[in-house]
Amino acid sequence: MIKYIYHAKKNTGETVEGRIDAVSKEEAIEKLSLKGYLPISIEEDPRRIDHQAAPNINRQASRMAESKIYFFSKPGAKIKSGQITVFSRQLASLLKSGVPILSAINIISEQSENLYLKVSLKSICNAVKDGSTFSSALSNYPRIFSSLYVALVRSGEESGTLPAALLRIADYRAKQEEIISRIRMSLAYPILMAIVGAGTIVFMLTFVMPRLMGIFVNLGEKLPLPTRILISISQGLGHWWFWIILALAIIILLIRRQVKTEAGKLSFSLFKLHLPVFGKLILKAELARFSRTLELLIKNGISILRAIDVAVPVLENEIIKKQLRQSYKELEQGGFFGRSLKNSKVFPPFMSNLISIGEESGRLDEALAEIADTYEHDTDEAIKVMSSLIEPLMILGMGLIVGFIVVAMLLPVFEINVIAR
Repeated sequence: MIKYIYHAKKNTGETVEGRIDAVSKEEAIEKLSLKGYLPISIEEDPRRIDHQAAPNINRQASRMAESKIYFFSKPGAKIKSGQITVFSRQLASLLKSGVPILSAINIISEQSENLYLKVSLKSICNAVKDGSTFSSALSNYPRIFSSLYVALVRSGEESGTLPAALLRIADYRAKQEEIISRIRMSLAYPILMAIVGAGTIVFMLTFVMPRLMGIFVNLGEKLPLPTRILISISQGLGHWWFWIILALAIIILLIRRQVKTEAGKLSFSLFKLHLPVFGKLILKAELARFSRTLELLIKNGISILRAIDVAVPVLENEIIKKQLRQSYKELEQGGFFGRSLKNSKVFPPFMSNLISIGEESGRLDEALAEIADTYEHDTDEAIKVMSSLIEPLMILGMGLIVGFIVVAMLLPVFEINVIAR
């Protein structure tokens, strides 16, 4: 038997420490879990070590390393966001039911249909068995569990409210996934229409027009201007299609490479914020996401500085992130968050004023919730309006293009009838 020194948390949030006898760390953690303790750290007592347990511990570490290597060696490994949300909700339910955390992770991993999630959860479980905290084990998988996720789990561990923290994470992720899904659904039909319309136009220009050119040339008359334009476009696509596709591919490649640079990210972010109609929508969506994230972090007891540091990477727009980092520096030097936002031209007065009021009243989380609710509502309304307008505008645009092609093809036929009379 080995004597272990442990630090753990009770369900009440009280931190306890002591010694426990066990054959291995796995057994020690299991014993603590049965007592209702959440292990924070477990170390062998240097005064009493049974070296027969060392090979067992080494085998566990080896299995954990092999699991990590197996997971990260798969280039196609992909875990959907919804699967992490389901994992969070299931783990919270099991912990609330009194199931020890190791048993809960094992149960979920066995039920998981995603191979890579199953392997990663097994590795996380092994890390916790070896004495690591749950949040530290999650931090080894940044591609699956973001810094936001880890920070919220860590705050739940420290306060003894891990199930509640996991439920908040699940609710937050579900809300974000719902917004993304709504945007995708609103854009699905217009994108399909655009693809079908573009395919129809290319088919008419590359297949139909070449067969009519012989008829038009044999007329011996000067063709109408729309017909000549259409013939030029058709011939250009027929002769230069390869170079056109190559040029478009090069342009797209250069743009993507430029966007990955620091200057390119800032320029592209600034361009998106100044887009007509879409610029305001992008700004409100980003501010809603940031406010909701910051509210969640503060509600979990995380300090405002740490919360801003964790929430900023959630955003995509580099201009907004840059301004928030500047506000972070001012706040770190003793300033006020709301006042720093007022000095920026990016953030609307509504947001900066509410945050200032929340800071003065000590209810910053409530102010952030109000901001998030307002901007999420505005975003939803804007998406509905845009989706209702995009469809008729696309139909009108495609109709005009197809109408021009049809008219350009029929004009010479009308002239033949006039000449025949």
